[in-house]
Amino acid sequence: MASEQTLCLIKPDAVKAGNIGHIITLIENNDFTIRKLKMLEMNREIAEKFYSVHKGKHFYENLVEFMTSGPIVAIVLDRDNAIAGFRELAGSTDSWKAAEGTIRHLYGTDNQENAVHGSDSPESFEYEHGVIFESCNCH
Repeated sequence: MASEQTLCLIKPDAVKAGNIGHIITLIENNDFTIRKLKMLEMNREIAEKFYSVHKGKHFYENLVEFMTSGPIVAIVLDRDNAIAGFRELAGSTDSWKAAEGTIRHLYGTDNQENAVHGSDSPESFEYEHGVIFESCNCH
């Protein structure tokens, strides 16, 4: 299988809890190569653009507020089958249902404060990468 890229965001809850290093270690121990990495704070405009696919859903406003509540770490990962592989490593969106040993099982606390985000398709990776690494002048 050909190498592909995916985006991982380490969310504000995991950054605040001091879990950046633990999460990156898990990522590297699962044969991902880090191609880009930056720490930033999303402003409301960027968070709304990043999560525009969820606009109008009941959790949208809380998600935008949460993602702008503190620093995040954005990482472009590379390996064979990176999108599916990272989503498997991340675990279920609901941290309580995430398999043992997954990032969300280890470091998430619920359905929203679940430590990481991962792209769900090549198209979403391209869009998300553009928002975070090309159009974001976040600080």
